[in-house]
Formats: sequence, structure tokens, C-alpha cells
Amino acid sequence: MKIEISASKREVRGTGASRRLRNAGKVPGIVYGGDKPPINIELDHKALFRNLSREAFHASILTLKIGEIAEQVLLRAFNMHPFKLQVQHIDFQRVSKEKKIHMKVPLHFVNAEVSPGVKEQGGVASHVMNDLEISCFPDDLPEYLEVDLGKLSVGNSMHLADLTLPKGVEAILRKENPVVATVILPALITEEEEITETEAAPAASEVPATAQVTPEKAPEGPAEKGGDKAAEKGDRGDRGDRGDKKEKK
Repeated sequence: MKIEISASKREVRGTGASRRLRNAGKVPGIVYGGDKPPINIELDHKALFRNLSREAFHASILTLKIGEIAEQVLLRAFNMHPFKLQVQHIDFQRVSKEKKIHMKVPLHFVNAEVSPGVKEQGGVASHVMNDLEISCFPDDLPEYLEVDLGKLSVGNSMHLADLTLPKGVEAILRKENPVVATVILPALITEEEEITETEAAPAASEVPATAQVTPEKAPEGPAEKGGDKAAEKGDRGDRGDRGDKKEKK
């Protein structure tokens, strides 16, 4: 797919100039790489924002027109506003047909719904990887890589070695033969387990009253100390009464 975007040279630089551009509906950017010096550019925000929503825009050779000059570039980076749907800055890199490029390409998973693990065994396809970093010449760059899950059963996995890469495309591995996708059984609670849990749980009437009510702890303070003294006086008074009665006898 050929995608063409238009830009113009940006003569002014700096934080203030970039802010004024954004307020005017423009996006500051830069083009670098190759045998040419970097060029500061500005692009229309609306058109750029629509392109960024397209998957192919992130993994394709783009034709960038700056005035009358057209260059082949790759999208390398873009910054978004922290909470607004606004592109703050964008970077493009020139490409040469004679030099290989490194690029992350999205993975498209197909036939999961007809696989034995999903259709017959009630499993769910789990995507361990969503994109793959590859190396190739610009003319060999694919928009995406297709991953066929049609033969997977529950508990089985598809590894990178199981994929058929297009001609001229090499995978850049971070670890040897990583898992790309697998089919697993969802964690479900059966009816028998629910019944068992219900029977095991004690009814409210079976719980001892002492376990249901937690008495509040009396606050410690002057009032408590006063109550203790009063209790001591009462005890002494009781003992005095009993002593008087003994003397009378």
C-alpha cells in the first residue's frame, strides 16, 4: 500500500514557535537519516491524525512530499499530548533501497475460531506476541505477518519457528524461538464446586452468638480510674459492715 503525506519546511524552531504551530493546527516534525542533513518540517494535524489511526501507516514505506521533493521515509516516533488527542511532534527516517531496515510489523491472527482447541475443546486463543521485529530491504517490507492458528489444540503453542516469513524478511530474535500464540482453557468454576462451597459455608444461625457480637472495649482514661477507686471504696465499706456485724454478735 502506497501512502503519501505532504509537509512543508519549518523555518522557526523553539518551544514558543512549536506552541504557535500547534495552536494553528500544525504538527512540528523532523526528517533525518540517509546522506542528507535533517530537515525541520510541519504537517497538517487533521490529516496526520487520520493517518496515525491506520495500522499500515506505522509499518509501511511512506512517500513524504516536501514542496516538490518526494522522499521515501519510515515513521520512527511521535509524541502525544498527555490528555488531549493532539500530536505534539513526529519523526521520520529516510530509507535507502540498498540498505536493510529494522522495523516492527504487526501480527494478524487467523482461523483461531475453527481450531480444535477453540471449536471442539472450548479453549481460548491467547496472543503472546502482537508484533515482530524484522530486518529486510525496503522493497521487501510487509504490512503485516499472518499467523494461522487453525491447527492448535488446547495446551499447544505456536512458536516463531512455526511461522513462514516472506522472502527477504528475517526475524530479529531477543530470545531463541519465542512463543507467538497458544490455546488455553478459561478458568471456570463448575456447578459442583459452587454447591460444595455453599454447603461448606456455615449458616448465620449456626454461628455462636459470641462469635457474632464483638464487645466494645471500654475506653481507658480518668473515668475508668475513678470507677476503680469507687469500687475499692465500696469493697472496703462492705468489709466494714461485716466487721460491725461480727462485733454485735
